[in-house]
Formats: sequence, structure tokens, C-alpha cells
Amino acid sequence: MDRTTTVAELPRRIGDLVELRGWVYNLRSSGKIHFVILRDGTGFVQAVAALGEVDNETFERVGGLSQESAVVLRGRVRADSRAPGGCEVSLTSVEVLSVAHDYPIALKEHGPEFLLDHRHLWLRTPRQTALMRLRAELVRALRDWLDEHGFVNVDSPILTPSAVEGTTTLFKLDYFGEPAYLSQSGQLYQEATAMALGRTYCFGPTFRAEKSKTRRHLIEFWMLEPEMAWVDFEGNLEVQEELVSFAVARVLERCSGELKTLGRDTASLERVKPPFPRLSYDEALELLRRKGLELAWGEDFGAPHETAISQEFDRPVFVHRFPTQIKAFYMQPDPGRPEVVLGADLLAPEGYGEIIGGGQRIHDLELLKRRLQEHGLPEEPYRWYLDLRRYGTVPHSGFGLGLERTLCWVAGLDHVRETIAFPRLLNRLYP
Repeated sequence: MDRTTTVAELPRRIGDLVELRGWVYNLRSSGKIHFVILRDGTGFVQAVAALGEVDNETFERVGGLSQESAVVLRGRVRADSRAPGGCEVSLTSVEVLSVAHDYPIALKEHGPEFLLDHRHLWLRTPRQTALMRLRAELVRALRDWLDEHGFVNVDSPILTPSAVEGTTTLFKLDYFGEPAYLSQSGQLYQEATAMALGRTYCFGPTFRAEKSKTRRHLIEFWMLEPEMAWVDFEGNLEVQEELVSFAVARVLERCSGELKTLGRDTASLERVKPPFPRLSYDEALELLRRKGLELAWGEDFGAPHETAISQEFDRPVFVHRFPTQIKAFYMQPDPGRPEVVLGADLLAPEGYGEIIGGGQRIHDLELLKRRLQEHGLPEEPYRWYLDLRRYGTVPHSGFGLGLERTLCWVAGLDHVRETIAFPRLLNRLYP
């Protein structure tokens, strides 16, 4: 008997005696038969104890199992086309390692606040484990594409002396008597590493003190942030569409079971192939007007506007050349039209909103200094950032992909709160 068998391995062990270690997800009985649903982290399987096939003591022990008790099950694997994974286990013995009493999450509907209060336990359910596996594969795919295309992973710091995306969404803290902030983005540091290594990226947590309760926002979220020396605006868009297309294709290939568990209709994901449509800010405003959504030139899009735009396309769409006044200080202006920047947002289809923001960075020292002044930012904390323009400045571009919002779209979720193991929301820091 193999003492390290997992649920995921069972389809390759038909006819074998195996030992499984896991937790009781559910138990139901029908006369002289008990059906145990076991989970072990790799999957869920049904194990069957029939009176006459096991002794009375074992049968009674199985019948007394409670939800989330930790057990060791032994039995023979048999094929069953009706069962998840195409097999089930005929039990021969059961060992109870610990008994769980009064498990709070019953197999019934619970409200989201109750489930979030018990997030540490909610993670054990099939839907949530599928999401965490989907997240892991999405991360792996994004990293694989970048690693295979000459990008070097260089970590940016979490503690920073200055803002990246504006001073109103900073978490401030004391750094031995000096002001410091939780990182809003690793971008500025990646610009420095790109000047050393050519193409780099970081992937880590970022923090925005936004008082927002929408289904698209988290206070703490993970960002993938590539930066590239010698890459212009158009080259930047091409990298983004190739990266996203690759990641979606990988998830479709490797996570069909998880997508099925989530009830995701994959037809729209199968259409995610480059090139992606491109729409200027001006063209987007005209589109919105035709759909009855008036927006003055110079105003940024909200969720309804992004949804309305994305509904016109069957794959992600770039909206580019936003007004300079609504974009970050480091955005390169369009040489032929300086009131707009060489930046773009990538909007996911089906109304999921922006998943990537990026663009070409200012490489002219004097222009960058002026932009800092216009945004009311002090020059001293950015002295090192200005050095990148003093010493060997070149055109360069980059972008930031929000992992949770991307996963929300790929998984077809209603709310971003399920896309991370322990979400941090405006009203939630527990557990």
C-alpha cells in the first residue's frame, strides 16, 4: 500500500489499495451504506463504507464522523464514471486523528460577511480551493512568459519614501523618525533596474488607502510590474497583449477542472488572442455619448464607462492617449499632441474594468522636473529617480497588471474579494 497517495493521484491507482489523509467535507448515509466526501488539498473524493464489506466497529466509526474531522482512510480505488475524477474508494478501515465539533460553515448558503468573518475556514470549500489553484496557475503563467522573454525578476521595496500614484492614497508610517509609506507600486524602482538589466519585473503586494467599497477594489492587492528600456508606446502594448493572451491560454489548458467548478463559461476566454482592439480616449468618449453616457473631456472613466466600452468588444480593449491632467506625473506626453499622454488602460471584456495600466515614461529630465512641480510633489524624495534621466536616459515603457482584478475576470466572479486568500477591504482587516 502506498502511504503517500493523494486524491489527485487516484485516477492512476484504479484497483490499488491506498491510504488517504485528509478532512471530512461531508457525510451522508443511506441505510447500510455511508458516503464520505474527503478533501486533502489536492481534490475531493467519495469513499464508501458498506455494512458487510467492513466490520461493525468500522461502520459505526464512519457513521459518527463530523464535518472537518481529520482522518486517515484506507481502501481500494475503483472506477466510477459518475464520480468526480472518475473514481471512488471502497473503504476497509478508518482512523480518526482529530474530531471537529460544531463546525461553523455548514453545507448551506451563508452571507458574504459571515463567510469573510470565517475566511480561514471558507478557504476549504471546493469553490475557494479552485480559485486559489487558478490564481497560482495564472501567476505561474505570467512569470513564465516574462522569464522566457528576457525579463529579470527584481523585487521592489515595500517601504518607500515617496508616492507613485498620488499622495491621497498613501498609508503613512514612521520610519525611525522619518516619514515612510507602504508601496503603491514598484514601478519607479523597476525603471531603475531596467536601466541596469534591460527588461525587469517585480511581483508583490501594493497598498492603496482608497475609501472605496466597489466590487473591483481591494486595499491590499498584488501587482505584476514589468519595465523595459528602449521600448516605445506601441511596443509596450504588444508585450501586454502577448502576455495576457498567453496567460489566459495557459489557464484554459491547465485549469479546466477549476473553471468547471466555478461554472465559468470559457467561450469568451477562448477569444482572447492578439491583436487587441485599440480605442483612443476621444473615440471612447464618442462611443459613450452614443450609448447615452455623457462625459466631459478631461474626466476619467468610472466603472459604468469602462463596462459600456468593454461591451462593444469580444476581447480586451486598449483605451489610449488619456488627457495629461488625469494621469500620473511620469507619463510621456504625445509629441504631436502634448495635452494627452502615451499611456493606455487595458479593459477586460464582460464589464470587469481595467486590468492593466501602463505607458511610455518621461525620459527628459527637465520635463520630469516640471511634472513633479505641477503635481505638487517635492523634488528631494525623487532625487534618485531624476538621476535616471541625468545618466544615460533613454525612451522606456512599462505597465502594471492587477492580479486580483485579472483573476476576477478570468474566473467570472461577481466580486474581487474571493480572488485572494485573505482580502483587505475598507471595512475588513480580520482575519
